[in-house]
Amino acid sequence: MTGSQEISMSTPASSKRSVLSQGSVDIYATQCIKCLKWRVVDTQEEFEEFRQKANEEPFDCSRKANCSCDDPADIEYDSSRTWVIDKPNVPKTPQGFRRSLVLRKDYSKLDAYYITPTGKKLRTRNEIAAFLKEHPEFEGISAQDFDFSSPKVMHETIPEGLEQKASASKIAKKLR
Repeated sequence: MTGSQEISMSTPASSKRSVLSQGSVDIYATQCIKCLKWRVVDTQEEFEEFRQKANEEPFDCSRKANCSCDDPADIEYDSSRTWVIDKPNVPKTPQGFRRSLVLRKDYSKLDAYYITPTGKKLRTRNEIAAFLKEHPEFEGISAQDFDFSSPKVMHETIPEGLEQKASASKIAKKLR
């Protein structure tokens, strides 16, 4: 991404990790602004903190404990896994909720969902607004605090031989 820091999540190219559901993010990483090496981020919450402040506080290796630009990269950008690049400055998920990203079977894009503290999966801002209205204990949180934008799938890392289908929105644009 020009002029900003790349924030990435990767999904397994094959089912090496059977514990994960297919299409889920299994590693969070961010790129050092100085040496351009990729550093694995331990948790989704930590990743969201870096992503939220990506433009004003770009990541560098010194922000990770016991790490410097002299150390080898934690992970290499290659086609051993499918990489997706998230937009910088996406707000952090509100306390108690969890952002879930699921890669479509055709690798065309990821779908963003939010899981509520009660375990309910919400797919749209309207569903978020209705949930918040029904649960006054979440006063102070608004539907605008949730971002449903999805990271960009890096096509050069999609497994070979997979025919990628155009998403419904791309097909609709072509028909106009």
